[in-house]
Amino acid sequence: MAILPIVKYPDPRLRLKSEAVEDFNDDLKSLAQDMSETMLDAPGAGLAAPQVGRNIRMIVIAGADNDEDFDDRCLVLVNPQITWSAGEQTYDEGCLSVTDLNEKVIRAQEIEVKAQDLDGKPFNLSADGRRAVILQHEIDHLDGVLFLDHISQLKRDIYKRKMKKMQKEDSDE
Repeated sequence: MAILPIVKYPDPRLRLKSEAVEDFNDDLKSLAQDMSETMLDAPGAGLAAPQVGRNIRMIVIAGADNDEDFDDRCLVLVNPQITWSAGEQTYDEGCLSVTDLNEKVIRAQEIEVKAQDLDGKPFNLSADGRRAVILQHEIDHLDGVLFLDHISQLKRDIYKRKMKKMQKEDSDE
């Protein structure tokens, strides 16, 4: 078990579309365990494989039950797909890969997801509220979409300028 380094924006790996998982083996189970530990250590509510430099369709989310009381149990979803959504909610989001930014994002209120577990067995999951937001956010990562893409162009530009300034300051040291 290991805490993995989290890939940070603007790393281009965050913009890649992830490959479907076809091999359900011990390496996948080990990665899922490491991702869970990394997410809980960060601390975060969800983590997608691209955020730890792996270009595969797997996410982990905090909490094994559909409630707002998250704990150290994690749910792993392999090859997740949103199959249905309804309603709308605005939620203040942040991201372990997009540091120093929290912004309100509009997401579906309710969703249904089909996925596979670590043995390749299919399952369905319904979620609403915060859990639906977390699932949508993490599944977006698998398609190279960041929550930055859901905020206004002005806010996105301000953040990008701030990041360039920070990178320049770091390189000048």
